Amino acid sequence: MWQLENIFEKEISRPTIFEDRNVLSPHYIPDHLPYREKEITRVMKQIAPALSQKRPNNLFIYGKTGVGKTAVVKHVLEKLEETKEKYQASVGSIYLNCRVHNTRYQVLLKLAQHAAPEESFLGLSSTHLYERFLEYVGKGVVFIVVLDEIDKVKDLDELTYSLTRANDGLAKGHVGLIGISNSINFKEKLDPRSKSTLCQDEIVFAPYNADQLSAILKERAARGFKKGYVTDGAIHLASAYAAQESGDARYALRLLLKAGELADSKGKPVAEEYVKRARAAVEEDIVIELINTLPEHQSIVLYAIANLAEKGSKYQRLTENGEHVLFSGEAYEGYESLCRSWRINARSARWFREYLNELEMMGLITTMISGPGIRGNTRLIRLAFPPEKVKAAVEKRFA
Repeated sequence: MWQLENIFEKEISRPTIFEDRNVLSPHYIPDHLPYREKEITRVMKQIAPALSQKRPNNLFIYGKTGVGKTAVVKHVLEKLEETKEKYQASVGSIYLNCRVHNTRYQVLLKLAQHAAPEESFLGLSSTHLYERFLEYVGKGVVFIVVLDEIDKVKDLDELTYSLTRANDGLAKGHVGLIGISNSINFKEKLDPRSKSTLCQDEIVFAPYNADQLSAILKERAARGFKKGYVTDGAIHLASAYAAQESGDARYALRLLLKAGELADSKGKPVAEEYVKRARAAVEEDIVIELINTLPEHQSIVLYAIANLAEKGSKYQRLTENGEHVLFSGEAYEGYESLCRSWRINARSARWFREYLNELEMMGLITTMISGPGIRGNTRLIRLAFPPEKVKAAVEKRFA
């Protein structure tokens, strides 16, 4: 016991290069969001009518991972909370991550709990939850519902239709909806009724470029590390890596934080060598996180592809640059076989194609249409990460 306590004492008293490592977290929301002033202004303009007890427009925000969508919306909600007292406005808001709350019932439960935190809603129907929430809003509240990663909601059409049509039955109060998605094509999957009401206004967040990422990292590094413990070369390299990853600021911050941890263990400043070493560790962490949050069938599809890539395919072929690619037909057969062995009902080929699109959007695979030399047109698949690591992550999830 004494030895353990001694380790704690040593760690606490050990010199560190960090000033405030929380500032370097991708989840930290700073007071200032560089290069997102225009987007902040647009979101504020959509929500501003709530301060006059008027109905705000529904808003749909999309763009790739790490481009500031969530940070901007959370920043605006904080400003809304600060401003509503000045205008004595009856305004409320809730932020929900739909990777966690991924059904209409779960979302409505959170809304009902917000409306009446003292009540128990255990075992009550979605209709009761919905009516309890409307009862709260009907007292004259303008309520903003933010659904981050909205495309993860399984029965989304029913949910969006309920929330966007809620205003039709309210004599007082209003409900405003903000949907956030990484998928640019997501809205095309919505029912036309849901699409027309949800997408009253849309904002597309462009990726950050290397110079913008460098400025963001410098600002965070100045607060996150002690003075003189980060080199300009390390910041530029982390920014360049992140610019290659679709301008992902979260990736840039994770690189800098991991590089800082590696440098801190040696008592050295963060230099380029630590960013290079951090890159492999961060990419592996990201893959595991992505796989852990995949829906069931996407996980099985990914496992089938990894299985083929590892064992070899009858139809596997080399591309012009020497890379091995797989045929989608055989991958689908592998998916069906896994579903049978795991006693899960396989989805149709049409759904399989959608799963491939979503896996490609997340960077777990790449696909291409076959060229000359193959009878007909088929989709060729390449796994973006080592198959043994992908399989291990999926197996851990289903264990």
